Amino acid sequence: MKKALARAAYSSLLRLATPLYLARLWWRGRREPGYRQAIEERLGHGVGRASPSALWVHAVSLGETRAASALIDALRLQQPHLRLLLTHGTATGRAAGAALVKPGDHQAWLPFDTPGAVRRFLHRHRPAIGVLMETEVWPNLLHETKRAGVPMVLANARLSERSAAKGRRLSALLHPAGQSLALALAQTEADARRLRTLGVARVEVCGNLKYDLKPDAGQLGLGRAWRARLQRPIVVAASTREGEEAELFEAWLAWPAPRPLLLVVPRHPQRFEEVAALAAARGFSLSRRSQWAEQGPASDEASADIWLGDTLGEMALYYGLSDLGLQGGSFRPFGAHNFIEAAACGCPMLLGPSVFNFAEAARLALDAGAAWPVADWAEALQRAQALLADAPAIQRASAAGESLAAEHRGAAARMAARILALLP
Repeated sequence: MKKALARAAYSSLLRLATPLYLARLWWRGRREPGYRQAIEERLGHGVGRASPSALWVHAVSLGETRAASALIDALRLQQPHLRLLLTHGTATGRAAGAALVKPGDHQAWLPFDTPGAVRRFLHRHRPAIGVLMETEVWPNLLHETKRAGVPMVLANARLSERSAAKGRRLSALLHPAGQSLALALAQTEADARRLRTLGVARVEVCGNLKYDLKPDAGQLGLGRAWRARLQRPIVVAASTREGEEAELFEAWLAWPAPRPLLLVVPRHPQRFEEVAALAAARGFSLSRRSQWAEQGPASDEASADIWLGDTLGEMALYYGLSDLGLQGGSFRPFGAHNFIEAAACGCPMLLGPSVFNFAEAARLALDAGAAWPVADWAEALQRAQALLADAPAIQRASAAGESLAAEHRGAAARMAARILALLP
């Protein structure tokens, strides 16, 4: 009874919040027009539908969509005639997912987690099985899929201790959702243990799909070619989040001349203008990647204080350009973002104290010598100065990162086999 009341209260709150949710999507669409695309799908409506008995993969945002691409490749390899339903929650995720769709597949928004929207979505598409990427546990979605007989898998599943504690506080709502999962394919043993406390009955450890993502060789080679033309070292601040750039720019002023070139790649595209304004306010000269010609940065751009990586899908290019990296999301309590790609590209990283989203990957990278831990921006820049003066140390760390990424591949094939075994 308590669990039913908790879900009823949750559903009522979501119904009341639906107008605000739609208004927020429309507001975000000012800067990212993708949020205004097919907005009726957010309520379970729409004109298209998936092929009968399609395999449904939900990847909420860009990072999850990139991880899903490795899984989708493995699924197609093991079952070539597979038809997919691919859903997302963000505009960047949907844009990246468009490249994964083949004839016979269908792409849509995941509906808002109200019972009616979820039922309409399931009635329209009728998937044979659903795969949720990483952390996407939605109470009504899992309740309604279980009622409809659609087995649901949480793939590349991770659950930090912070999220597990939140799950325990909301156990009346989230425990039934966990119990509704047919299978969770966890990244690590620690994730598996925490998922079981959430009520998931069947959990298997398969590794991390992000090790299966091979860098774009063309981008990586181009970045290295552009780097070879420059006379300055380059430090990349990758996937930075709110508040981190201002702190970094403040610390960067203390770097003695001549400074390296600082390449800043914000995590979210809607913040490109904000970060450019922050750099200008600090008196830094700025060059934007989006304004470079096809041949790359010109001589006047090479003399700038800061480069702004204001494009999507070019992280391999940015890592190829860089001698050393600072991991965004790890210097404030965001839990860090994917530095496995940096390792695969041979770009050593300095990791701030907040890495709970990638705790196991951080441990492996530190143990392998592919990354170094730092307490804050000041220590990171002191360490970066020392490392840039020690080319052999950079080279050893670069090789260690590439070896680490290669060693841990294989999760995609393992997960694909387990998912396909559940197909009716």
